[in-house]
Amino acid sequence: MRTAASGIVNTVLGPVPARELGVVAVHEALLSVVPGAEYAFDVTLDRAEIFETLAGKLNDFRGHGGGTIVDSTGMFHGRDVRLYEALSRTTGVHIVASTGQGPEELLGGYFLTPQTNPPTPWPADRFAALFAKEITEGMVVPRVERRGAAGLVATGATRAGMTATDESLFRGAARAALATGVPVSVRYGNNAVRDLDVFLDEKLPAGRVVVGGLDRRDAAEAGAPFKVAACGAYAALDHVGTEDDAHVTDAERAALVVALIEAGHGDRILLSSNATGVAKGHPANDVHYSHVLGVFVPLLKARGLGDEDVRRILVDNPRDLLSVRQPKIVDLSGR
Repeated sequence: MRTAASGIVNTVLGPVPARELGVVAVHEALLSVVPGAEYAFDVTLDRAEIFETLAGKLNDFRGHGGGTIVDSTGMFHGRDVRLYEALSRTTGVHIVASTGQGPEELLGGYFLTPQTNPPTPWPADRFAALFAKEITEGMVVPRVERRGAAGLVATGATRAGMTATDESLFRGAARAALATGVPVSVRYGNNAVRDLDVFLDEKLPAGRVVVGGLDRRDAAEAGAPFKVAACGAYAALDHVGTEDDAHVTDAERAALVVALIEAGHGDRILLSSNATGVAKGHPANDVHYSHVLGVFVPLLKARGLGDEDVRRILVDNPRDLLSVRQPKIVDLSGR
């Protein structure tokens, strides 16, 4: 198995030294398509129009000082590797794409019910082999070829609580990460620490996991960001700019960042906006990719954070997370 050395990050244009990433938005979506929406009579996928829209948003991100966008949509929600290659070349923004799937409700039946009696979810090792191949051999361009290597495995649990299929996905993601050296990005279901424990049970180091969605109001009120960071995993406040009943406000996020730093967890904080560049089949989150830099960072500085703190959160932490590590010997064949 050929893998990149530590200090290298997989981007859609190939391996890049981690030190060149700059400011990283760790959880965003470029093209997000609900599976099957591309066949709907009222949905159009004009690639030229999509390219222009995304290029404008990425140029805005770069103009505010951004360097890298992580597309965390996984395998089957609109990921277009060729499009992302062209966008990266045109705008100069590094793009890290992801493999992975989940939660269960977003999986196609092929992955949910193999021809067994009774029907059962895929086993974890089968998911692991699927994800690992996209890292070691390149991401699939459906029915055509494989292209650049995925830079992380993205998955998620059902909001009401982890299902058996979700757990199989989590364990498969953990095993793929161990076998390839890339990190895992997970959206928790209803218990962030319990969901994180599945990865730790697979012996994936906590520092190779980022738990997203921790600026949901239920997570913040339960102290989940502090608990996740205390376990050694990265705590992502990744809806910056979203202010609704389900999430804390930006002012509350800023206070939460300060509290995490004061608790000694500054090296475990990640920020992003979960912005959607172009959405098909579902509403877009129209927050700008540049919102963290242009709006949220001034809020942090007004609360006393210095340039060193900001750099650690936006540059150093994601750099360390995304750097490919030495993989472990994990047999993913035939199980």
